[in-house]
Amino acid sequence: MATKAAARTKDRPAYACSECGWTTGKWVGRCGECSAWGTVQETGPKAAGNTSAGPVSAPARPIAEVEVETTRARPTGIGELDRVLGGGLVPGAVVLLAGEPGVGKSTLLLEVAARCAAPDRPTLYVSGEESAGQVRLRAERVDALDPHLLLAAETDLGALLGHVDAVSPALLVVDSVQTIASAEVDGSAGGVSQVREVATAVIRVAKERGIATVLVGHVTKDGSIAGPRTLEHLVDVVLQVEGERSHPLRLVRSVKNRYGPTDEVGCFELGESGTTELADPSRLFVSRHEGDVPGTCTTVALEGRRPLLAEVQALVAPSKLPSPRRTTSGLEGARVAMILAVLERRVGVRLHDQDVYVATVGGVRLAEPSSDLAVAIAVVSAQHDAPLPQTLVAFGEIGLAGEIRHVAGIERRLAEAARLGATVALVPPGSFVAPPGMKTYPCGNLMVAVQHVLGIGEKAKSALAAGIATTPARLSLIPAGDG
Repeated sequence: MATKAAARTKDRPAYACSECGWTTGKWVGRCGECSAWGTVQETGPKAAGNTSAGPVSAPARPIAEVEVETTRARPTGIGELDRVLGGGLVPGAVVLLAGEPGVGKSTLLLEVAARCAAPDRPTLYVSGEESAGQVRLRAERVDALDPHLLLAAETDLGALLGHVDAVSPALLVVDSVQTIASAEVDGSAGGVSQVREVATAVIRVAKERGIATVLVGHVTKDGSIAGPRTLEHLVDVVLQVEGERSHPLRLVRSVKNRYGPTDEVGCFELGESGTTELADPSRLFVSRHEGDVPGTCTTVALEGRRPLLAEVQALVAPSKLPSPRRTTSGLEGARVAMILAVLERRVGVRLHDQDVYVATVGGVRLAEPSSDLAVAIAVVSAQHDAPLPQTLVAFGEIGLAGEIRHVAGIERRLAEAARLGATVALVPPGSFVAPPGMKTYPCGNLMVAVQHVLGIGEKAKSALAAGIATTPARLSLIPAGDG
């Protein structure tokens, strides 16, 4: 009886999610790992597990005796990219670089490959998307021709591994992992099984031979990396290239990094001759007007360890629609909607019958909650047609009760703002030292911050002092233009 039961268990079919690779012994409608519906499919009989001991590749030894010289990062020669990577490319590490089509992934990696190439450390660039001639033309345009940069146009995994055997590169670039297919696996290139097989084989070779490897990945319409979710878990570093095709700015953001900090950002400008590092990107994200303009407020975001100045612009106009428009660009729409609700409920700014447009300057995306206060101040300035001085900055997270919460790195943010000419700052309450010449206004709640903003104009200051806006519902009665 036990033998029959074991045979039935061995022959039982297995099921796997086509999105993330999660496996189960029975069919379910929803994946237990990524919660996707209808992605669990039968993969064949369940393999019997092997729990017996096997040979080891190397004996275990004390961690202090492990050699580290071979695992130190090697700089790529591009300072902004080295900042994101945590110093450079580590031998044996596998980096996944993902981004939308046309964002500049191939151009950036071609420059990296050329700079890393050396007589004793050749670089192998395998292109599955373009012919060798097309890559050569791009290399000429970006000045990436190097005799030690070797190029191969292949779409077969076996041929790719053959090139690795012949060249023994110090750096391998695969552009892209979705265009390489293995003859041992069913399905077309880019499928879940194919991507998993190709990535696993390349990662195994990279680890065994100490080859720094960069895999280029595609993204889906919703911005997530195409292929199985396990791909992101297999690699050591995940970088995402962000940017709009209509704007030259490109941000390389670290999403996962086993060798350095996450959420670090490198700034580049994409042009005809390739990518250019932006050592001072804050100047690109702030526009300079001839005079003070209503609805604009500068904030300071902290991307990793780097403070970045960014300008938030808002426009408020009467709406003739049953549901007024709420349009955002460069900001999370749900977050902006929450800020508008807090403004109306806690401060009394009338917005329920107004169209509100909020955007950032320069194509930068602000995901950090510290930009909440700048969004609120810009909306209030636009609603009351009260211009704000260009030397004002504001940052702080807004809660549903209208409180302004503490954010990290206040002194670093203030120092960056002062470097670029800011003299007044609305900040959360806390203990910090302001730069010389900068006046700070700690604000415990949104009402206090709005009073500071509208108090810039003498008429608004007098109105507030006289009690015209003693209750939140009366704040919107201050005449427009008093600022």
